[in-house]
Amino acid sequence: MAVGIRMRKVGKGGKKRFYFRIAAIDDSKSRDGAIIEELGSYDPVKKEDNFKIKRERFDYWKSKGAVVSQTIQSLIKKAGKTV
Repeated sequence: MAVGIRMRKVGKGGKKRFYFRIAAIDDSKSRDGAIIEELGSYDPVKKEDNFKIKRERFDYWKSKGAVVSQTIQSLIKKAGKTV
């Protein structure tokens, strides 16, 4: 089972205001299919504190060979954390 860490669109908070969950997802599933574990969230509209991640669980899945998407990698770098 190959696992990827990706963003999943979960809804609208208003007109054109999407927010996302960061999740570990089985790569054989569709983009919006069932997740294995939720790892954090991202709200692109907020100016501050818009990116949250459970670092211990992220590191766990990465150590198990999970592939991290480019978008998640860039968000972590912007937040000043290492991938």
